[in-house]
Amino acid sequence: MKLLITRFIAILILVIPGLMAMTGFLMMKDSIFDFISVHGDDTVSNPSFQWLHFGGGLLLFVAGMTFLGGWILTRDRKRNYVGPRFKEKRKPKPL
Repeated sequence: MKLLITRFIAILILVIPGLMAMTGFLMMKDSIFDFISVHGDDTVSNPSFQWLHFGGGLLLFVAGMTFLGGWILTRDRKRNYVGPRFKEKRKPKPL
């Protein structure tokens, strides 16, 4: 039972940043779509871009993708799947 709970918590730790990245992407997409769609409306005299909404989406997207990318890199380093460029630097042995 303890292993099941541990795996469920691990899945939640990965799902939450994924949902953050997805929400951020959708916020950015909606900001751009709203700005472009307003240009076809003649009743709007001064269309403006939603910078705060776009910036918040960008922040969520970058935070979620950074977490997921770091987790994947750490996992691959443990299993020795990475190329020499991404391997951890070893400290030289003292003389």
